[in-house]
Amino acid sequence: MQDREPSLEFKDDVAVLTLRRVSQHNRIAPDDCVVISGHLRQASAREGLRALVLTGEGDRTFSSGYTLGAIRDQLDSRFEDMLDELERFPLPTLCVLNGSVYGGATDLALCCDFRIGVTGSRFLMPASRIGLHYYPGGIRRYVTVLGLAAAKKLFLTAQAIHDEEMLRIGFLHEAVDRQDLPAAVERYLEGIRNCEPAVLRTMKADLAQVAAGRYDEAALRAHYEASLRSEALASRLEALAARP
Repeated sequence: MQDREPSLEFKDDVAVLTLRRVSQHNRIAPDDCVVISGHLRQASAREGLRALVLTGEGDRTFSSGYTLGAIRDQLDSRFEDMLDELERFPLPTLCVLNGSVYGGATDLALCCDFRIGVTGSRFLMPASRIGLHYYPGGIRRYVTVLGLAAAKKLFLTAQAIHDEEMLRIGFLHEAVDRQDLPAAVERYLEGIRNCEPAVLRTMKADLAQVAAGRYDEAALRAHYEASLRSEALASRLEALAARP
């Protein structure tokens, strides 16, 4: 299986972004950051899209993170910019961890709204072990999503954890056997499809603002009141009322 740059594929109403450097544990090369950012912009502009799935090729590793050899002289703003773009992606994002996850790829997964992994996988954040103080956005995501206690353990001890603890600290929403992974992903996508697209966009944006502690209550209320006046709410309530 030949190593390639990350690919983007559209499957009906879902965009699938896949890391494809299998022999290198799906590492993220410096130039891959620009490629992924381009894929994200292409997907966000696609009409009728409902969700983005991020995954890795193969059955061993989701991703080993940013190329170690490039950290000293090629770790510029491209990696952080790409992560921020993924975090801000307007539609629901689902990270399908087809294997273990290491380094900067842990933050890549944290940028997604949902994370489903396979049983038996492991997680390692080795930044302090190699002498790297993590960048601000990554620290923020770790503390915001996982909590201070978990972030301290992962950053300050560089201990590996396994799927059970990944579930317990909230890194994974679910851990399933490998053969059950496609069905679990489809269950999330079906749930997303059953929701009103416009509401998902505003809800996702507002949840992020509240989590960051910088939300505008008037803007949140405006989204709420707009949904009350929407044709989508009226038609969905009518459909529910018509059920036997």
